[in-house]
Amino acid sequence: MTITAKITARITAVESLRWAAYPRLMIVRVHTDSGLIGLGETVDKIPGAQGALHGTIAPLILGQDALDIEGLWRFVMDNIMYHGYAGAETRALSAVEVALWDLLGKHYDAPLYHLLGGKTRERIPTYNTCIGFGAVQDYAAWHEDAGALAQSLLADGIHAMKIWPFDQFSEGSFGQYISPAQIEAGLKPVRQIRDAVGAAMEIGIECHFRWNRASIERIARALAPYDILFLEDVIAAVHPDEIKAVGERTTIPIVGSELLMTRWQIREWLEKRTAPILMTDPVWNGGIAETRKIAALAEAFGVPLVLHNVAGPICHAACMHLGAHIPNLFFVESVRAFYKTYFPIIADFTPVVSAGHLDVPSGPGLGVNLRPELLQRDDLMRQISEGDGLAGGRRAMGDHWAVEEIR
Repeated sequence: MTITAKITARITAVESLRWAAYPRLMIVRVHTDSGLIGLGETVDKIPGAQGALHGTIAPLILGQDALDIEGLWRFVMDNIMYHGYAGAETRALSAVEVALWDLLGKHYDAPLYHLLGGKTRERIPTYNTCIGFGAVQDYAAWHEDAGALAQSLLADGIHAMKIWPFDQFSEGSFGQYISPAQIEAGLKPVRQIRDAVGAAMEIGIECHFRWNRASIERIARALAPYDILFLEDVIAAVHPDEIKAVGERTTIPIVGSELLMTRWQIREWLEKRTAPILMTDPVWNGGIAETRKIAALAEAFGVPLVLHNVAGPICHAACMHLGAHIPNLFFVESVRAFYKTYFPIIADFTPVVSAGHLDVPSGPGLGVNLRPELLQRDDLMRQISEGDGLAGGRRAMGDHWAVEEIR
């Protein structure tokens, strides 16, 4: 068998795309001299990620071989590790790394899940995070009548949903105290769901690390009779011992945390057996390969994985491929309000849920293409880094101070 594909694909430009209509989202396009373009993205705190992308990461990868994903990732991480990697720099690196995998798939005309080693499942279990966007106002719906929303979700083939009915009460006390009356008010949508559809709908409760342990334990006790699927981010992830203590005092499984970036931050979480379910986000944590490494690390501890997915169609597709590949998958998060509104405007990929599951996209790489008209919109904000870059072919940093061009 003769492989005719070009064996390298030199990076010629790194481009970021933003639209005023989607302020949380930054799409990254990595261009190569082969003509192929890879797509990646990240969400939230976009000004910092965009600055890191063009100010720090692009100069390191321009001129390099896009197919050497591991080498490029390690070279960039080696540089950003010096100054606090786990923030804007890692979110930007995640977007680039996803784009490199998309490029690799296009280069070899293979879907991402094949490049990862194939599938362990054909369909991906999902729960709906009840956010609102455009014409789909799931956030307002669960505040008005969560039971009616549960019926709507079931009609769309969605069998699990996540809401956060206690967050609203944390502001007054800075999360230090929740009253019995507030507990009762927070239970209202949970009761509405159970009264409307019974056990047909799984319920996850997001806590957004708004509470101290005394308060979150009070919430957990109140939720115990309602057969809750999980409690997510009960306390900030920097307090693993406190989170573990919460888990030891409730029968509801604890999930966390997408706030932990890379396998190095997650290692202690797993070693301490902080929670029975791990969550991570491939457009925050370092990318697709990092997610696979995190999944393998979790599997070694017998811990299942949730893929956090509240971004755009590129992240969603990446989560589908990873979900198909990872053996210890618990759920992939998805947002009906996003994939039914702006996903079809941005890309040629529209997810469909059936019997609580999502399908894996087909096509090379991620299987997602931007719509051409997206690049002609008046609200587009585009930035491009191009040229030879500053690394000059270097693949390891060595003495940071000995090489002026490496920043």
